[in-house]
Amino acid sequence: MALNNTFDARLVQQETAVGAGVQILLLAVLGSAIGMGPAGWLTGLAFAIASWAVLSRALHRSGLRSFGPANRVTLGRATLVGGVTALVADSFESAPPVTLLVALTAVALILDGVDGKVARRTGTSSALGARFDMEVDAFLILVLSVYVSMSLGPWVLLIGGMRYGFVAAARFLPWLNAPLPPSTARKAVAAAQGVFLLVAGADLLPLVGNAAVAGLALGLLVWSFGRDVLWLWRRSRARRAPETVRTAEQAGRVLEPVAG
Repeated sequence: MALNNTFDARLVQQETAVGAGVQILLLAVLGSAIGMGPAGWLTGLAFAIASWAVLSRALHRSGLRSFGPANRVTLGRATLVGGVTALVADSFESAPPVTLLVALTAVALILDGVDGKVARRTGTSSALGARFDMEVDAFLILVLSVYVSMSLGPWVLLIGGMRYGFVAAARFLPWLNAPLPPSTARKAVAAAQGVFLLVAGADLLPLVGNAAVAGLALGLLVWSFGRDVLWLWRRSRARRAPETVRTAEQAGRVLEPVAG
């Protein structure tokens, strides 16, 4: 049994290594197609190495014996996100190939709705898969917000940074770590962010139109996060109230003999 488990673990780790190799192959294709500069290459390679390292560690800790078809789809999306990241980094040095950037982003967004369906149909849903999917989505939004901010201003970075700000705040405010109830509105707003940023980044509209689209994305995101934070805060207060009453009652019982 130990040998089988070791064999399964090695197979799972091999899939992450293959993913990193495909990422490097995509960078080579992009580099030869557009003459990508050092910034794009270094950023793309850093993304590939970091993704491989983080995912390998997460897989080792989760103990999954099979990578699963849904995670393979998400890994493919992560590869596309790595390509988008390299193109955005390269755009700081030269004019970006907008058509190519839009194409890679569009495919990554379309596949966002595929991995979840595959996981449910194959019965391979897992906490790691859900987290992997969420992190790929969040990083794509961050990269797109960086790209759009170059034409619309740094305020667009709030779109990509809001989720990471929430995670950072949760380290100091533990009540933010409580599980949230399922919400169709939350999922819709999250999915819309990539679409709105893609439209703004494609530069199909006048500057005012792009700003309006990005502003709508930010407004919806603030509403969604604000609603969730308010719900978590009310929940934490409701849970603390009985504890406060019990503490007061216990203190009263301790003081009663003294008062008598």
